[in-house]
Amino acid sequence: MKIAISVEKKEKAKGEKSPYFRALRSVGVGAEELIRLSAADRNRAKVEDFDGILFTRGEDMDPSFYDEAKKYPTVVSDRARDELELALLKAAQEQQLPVLGICRGMQVINVGFGGALYQDLKRDPYGETGLRVEHKQAGSRGESTHAVTLTDPDSHLAAAFHGSCRVNSLHHQAVRRVGRGLKVTAYSEDGLPEALEDAGDYPFLVAVQWHPEEMASQPEQRKLFEAFLAKCIELAERRAHAPRTA
Repeated sequence: MKIAISVEKKEKAKGEKSPYFRALRSVGVGAEELIRLSAADRNRAKVEDFDGILFTRGEDMDPSFYDEAKKYPTVVSDRARDELELALLKAAQEQQLPVLGICRGMQVINVGFGGALYQDLKRDPYGETGLRVEHKQAGSRGESTHAVTLTDPDSHLAAAFHGSCRVNSLHHQAVRRVGRGLKVTAYSEDGLPEALEDAGDYPFLVAVQWHPEEMASQPEQRKLFEAFLAKCIELAERRAHAPRTA
């Protein structure tokens, strides 16, 4: 089994100290089964070599991918990474690979499905409640800062969480228009989508706006990685037993 972790350059340099690496190792994935990819690895990023893909945090997506111009100086993009991850997502869909998105990863998935983003939550008006929660916390990354409420009892997320949970929050962008074929399965207290899943029969496509890798010591948060791993193992075993073609 092989799982690809798509990361920014500085995250790749962390090696086994990366929180994503540690979170997956904590649920039983072998170090040799984890392959970190950055934009520089585009020529070797072949989806058929992997049994699952984790899209992680990092730079903002180039707004041109959702048909907008850059509106604020706070928007900092890496177009090469955008192109790599959108290509990986498309190929993963074609091969029905398990996909997990975290923070930027949720935004990449949403844009890949034709959705759009708020470019900066401090500047873009959003929601109708008048309530605002802190989405870019100043405290420890492992501490929770606001609640999210689940909206679909039949979702993958509902198998890990019961109705609601408290999460950390480290983003300045968020989903504005949900991509076609996706559904929101959790919201923040101020009305922002906090989780997306495939609305059809895709085996496993889950994305969350918070950082469960920083809270993987908590059983609920770890269940996300356990569920992702289970689907990766299932695909790897199915491939291993598939008849070989000449």
